[in-house]
Amino acid sequence: MATLKGSETHCTGAQQINCKSNIVFKFTESKITGQTFSRGTQLPGGLLQERDKRAKWQGIPTLLQKLYKSSHPNSDLSHTHGLLKVLSSQLSMEAMSFVTEDRKTAQESTFPNTHTFDLFGGVHLLVELLMRPTLTMQKKKLKMNDDLVKDCLSVLYNCCICAEGVTKSLAARDDFVLFLFTLMTNKKTFLQTATLIEDILGVKKEMIHLESIPNLSGLVQSFDQQQLANFCRILSVTISEPDLGNDDKHTLLAKNAQQKRNSSPSHAEDNQVTLLNIPGFIERLCQLATRKVSEATGANFLQELEEWYTWLDNALVLDALMQMATEEAEQSSTESSDESSMATSPLRHRLPPSMKIVHEIMYKVEVLYVLCVLLMGRQRNQVHKMLAEFRLIPGLNNLFDKLIWRKYTVSNHVVHGQNENCDCSPEISFKIQFLRLLQSFSDHHENKYLLLNSQELNELSAISMKANIPEVEALVNTDRSLVCDGKKGLLTRLLTVMKREPPDSSFRSDIGFWQARAVESFLRGATSYADQMFLLKRGLLEHILFCIIDSGCTSRDVLQSYFDLLGELMKFNIDAFKRFNNYVNTPEKFQTFLTQINSSLVDSNMLVRCIVLSLDRFQSQTEDVKVVEVLSECCLLSYMARMENRLAFLFRLVNIINVQTLTQENVSCLNTSLVILMLARRKAKLPFYLNALREKEYAEKYPGCLLNNFRNLLRFWQCHYLNKDKDSTCLENSSCVPFSYWKETVSVLLGSDRTSLCAIASYIDEPFMDLDRED
Repeated sequence: MATLKGSETHCTGAQQINCKSNIVFKFTESKITGQTFSRGTQLPGGLLQERDKRAKWQGIPTLLQKLYKSSHPNSDLSHTHGLLKVLSSQLSMEAMSFVTEDRKTAQESTFPNTHTFDLFGGVHLLVELLMRPTLTMQKKKLKMNDDLVKDCLSVLYNCCICAEGVTKSLAARDDFVLFLFTLMTNKKTFLQTATLIEDILGVKKEMIHLESIPNLSGLVQSFDQQQLANFCRILSVTISEPDLGNDDKHTLLAKNAQQKRNSSPSHAEDNQVTLLNIPGFIERLCQLATRKVSEATGANFLQELEEWYTWLDNALVLDALMQMATEEAEQSSTESSDESSMATSPLRHRLPPSMKIVHEIMYKVEVLYVLCVLLMGRQRNQVHKMLAEFRLIPGLNNLFDKLIWRKYTVSNHVVHGQNENCDCSPEISFKIQFLRLLQSFSDHHENKYLLLNSQELNELSAISMKANIPEVEALVNTDRSLVCDGKKGLLTRLLTVMKREPPDSSFRSDIGFWQARAVESFLRGATSYADQMFLLKRGLLEHILFCIIDSGCTSRDVLQSYFDLLGELMKFNIDAFKRFNNYVNTPEKFQTFLTQINSSLVDSNMLVRCIVLSLDRFQSQTEDVKVVEVLSECCLLSYMARMENRLAFLFRLVNIINVQTLTQENVSCLNTSLVILMLARRKAKLPFYLNALREKEYAEKYPGCLLNNFRNLLRFWQCHYLNKDKDSTCLENSSCVPFSYWKETVSVLLGSDRTSLCAIASYIDEPFMDLDRED
């Protein structure tokens, strides 16, 4: 130690300056003081400058050294701000390059300035600078200049865009994330703050608890409508369950196991409750969702939209452009009243007037998404009540004609939604979110009749009266002051655009799928003859059959949505089967229809279930002349009446699934097979069907496999459905078979008495019993 100190005494005056710029001295000093290197800018300036020439650091490390020295506590930050502006100009060009070139991944070689800035501690310094007012012990809190705060946030966001590691490191700091929310109280820094928070929450490993945000209720209530719309983009990350892939592809076995482990509400569910407790929150979202879009939606608008798809990747970027344009206009007006000078302004020249429309559309995408998630949550009934009270549906109905439901060619450039696999334009995103909201609103809920207007409700009543059947209770209880206004209700408008859409539409696979899902949700639940006839009278059945048979549609998702809708539309409705037969009036058409059904039974099995259930009911109504006539003439009913065809469907349904592969998407195959066997049991034909399965096994030379697989499936069915009230109610309502009969039939099939002709065990030879059983 004495030697080290002694050597230090030789460094005086100019020599000491040279000594301190020596890397060896720096390392020696760190050993003595215990203060090791924590950032690259602690290296000697001379070394940094020398290395800068070869590494092409563009002087960033030296600028950061100056930034550190000028930003110490209690210093005048005006010089700091000047240095930051210089750094910002170097980093913003790389961020703009990333956005305009639609880069999917950030690489060090692509954005060298950003990498250098982060490498030498720039990100850490800006975080420290922003949070400094909250860390001081002084009674009088420091206040930073708003422009400095904005520039700090902008630089951090640019770093997040170009370097994924920066975003993750910021997300790991819970204190910084919560601090950012406090900056949203300042309208001048709101936009930059919201942009950064959205990026950080998108990569955060653990979902943030909204209740941990200081004074969240006051914060949200202080937002104007524009801020609230942008805040919805942040909220979408906090109220949605983590996206682990396609939900339908997760096996039910894994889901059930996870639910047992995590019985308490998830963070997302807690956050939904937190939002609903904020006074006026839902009402303001309804106002935003139904606010009318600006004028000018003609051909020029579409052309301008295409040009802007190239780099508008979210509503916040668009906000920034609008803000810049406004500031520029204000500045120009103060400098000169010459209108020509404003017209030649570079930014304003590049901003088309229709940006306001895109602005509004992208806002609504975020707002509708949040409302849709809340509608699907545990607080669904509470949300439903509020959406009805605040007249969301009538408002959307008035907005409907402002949407552009027509064919046009969009560019290859897209806007990225919440799901990275969903790349679509603002227009299509808006339509899809709109349709998803309608689906969630109508699905198994009595408020679905709010989608109609008063005249259409009267039409439903008249249909019931003519058919001499009682009106549905939900229809009778509908508050007519909350239904749609105008000549058409929302459901009727949707049907109109569905039928108008060209079959070769470039976005048919997206829009067509969600259109069918939205209409199907109106029919789901207990079957309503009046609801079916309302839609049949508007030509829906013929449109669906055209799409399945004549349009050349090959999309499995779209075909599945059509099959499901057709099943709900035709179930137990003799008029629908008559209309079917009138449309499918040649053997060639019927064969095409069967080919589509058989091409994927997972997609079409709900329609198969509808036909089987309807046939069973019609066969018990032989005193009705109309029913007898349709039974004898309808090719579809005649086809399903043949036992060999029902058995063929049963074989395939049992064979295409097993316990390990059961998902929310294909579990319907198990329930459809059960429907076939329940109806057989009613007619005392269950032994015949079970024996047919046994004969099929031996014919295919795999004895025991089919029946053992079915037993395992039924065991799982008991575990899955006997603990799920909603699922069991859905099964009962959709089939008109009491759930008690479902349970009883499963118990009989799983009976251990090998002498029972209704037990599967009786048809499995002893050597093959419990083959590959899954406990």
